[in-house]
Amino acid sequence: MRIGILILFLIAGLAGSPAASAAEDTGTTQGTRTAPPDAAKEPAPPPSVTVIGARDAHGILGREVRSAANEDMGRVVDVIVDREGNVRAAVIDFGGFLGVGSRKIVVDWGALRFGGVANKRDSITLELTKAQVSAAPEYKEDAPVIVLGAAGRLQPWDFDH
Repeated sequence: MRIGILILFLIAGLAGSPAASAAEDTGTTQGTRTAPPDAAKEPAPPPSVTVIGARDAHGILGREVRSAANEDMGRVVDVIVDREGNVRAAVIDFGGFLGVGSRKIVVDWGALRFGGVANKRDSITLELTKAQVSAAPEYKEDAPVIVLGAAGRLQPWDFDH
């Protein structure tokens, strides 16, 4: 076992030697490597820059979620996007006490309201009752995602099985 690891280190050392590096730079190594095309050396265009005002946007991970009746609904722990990158739902760590007995549920993005969020202490409002969220199935990795939506707002997802 130790001999095999030693051989791997020796091979890696030879690949990083000055002679090997010089051969790679000129494209004269044995095998199928060739010199990179000149197009690969063109500089990348500068990135675009967008400035978002501190009052205009806030992070939501870890933020408290409350019902319209001011009931504690948990905290946002993840966001779910579809294949096109559109935000579809939020995963909320719901119930329990000090993390014991809690479970993750998924709510439709359209059921969340961010209007009263001005700083980190403000909560997100969920247009569902505590009873509705309590009845929701638990979110599990690598299983179909069951999304709890506000009445008349949930759209079906197209996905391949």
